[in-house]
Amino acid sequence: MMPIRELQREEIEKIWTIDRSEVIENIYYIRNGTLNLQPEYYNLQGWPPGQREQYLPILLDCFDRGGTFYGAFQNDALSGVVVLDNEFIGPNQDQLQLKFLHISKAYRKQGLGEALFNKAAARAQTMNARKLYISATPSENTINFYLNLGCVVTREVDQALFELEPDDIHLEYLIP
Repeated sequence: MMPIRELQREEIEKIWTIDRSEVIENIYYIRNGTLNLQPEYYNLQGWPPGQREQYLPILLDCFDRGGTFYGAFQNDALSGVVVLDNEFIGPNQDQLQLKFLHISKAYRKQGLGEALFNKAAARAQTMNARKLYISATPSENTINFYLNLGCVVTREVDQALFELEPDDIHLEYLIP
């Protein structure tokens, strides 16, 4: 397993070097409170246009107010990243948002995503969070990844996050 460490602020720019390429064949939708898989084909090549401009200020703000950024490096190249926000959300103010989790194409399905997720969950536990809140891309691979880690569809959707990403699948993870 490649080394995982906290990112410095100036390294956040490296996030956009992660290879997000992916062929998506199925998308999940929520229908009557349950996950419903539908065939939809997308051939994603890298980051969608405008995503860097949209998310970089959000990520920098998260970092500046104390969010945690873990990166996995192969030599000097960032191969995976997870971002844990430090602002508590939820009706009981006991949840932290897993704001970002991306793995370069060449390193998927090798345990790196799980290692980064577990690192963020362990950090959230030290902050006395009860749950992680995840607004996840609805692709089959992404949702299955989170479900295999023990995440479930949340029953208490965070309205502000839902309004930002209404097509995402909103999940939660009960921190053991």
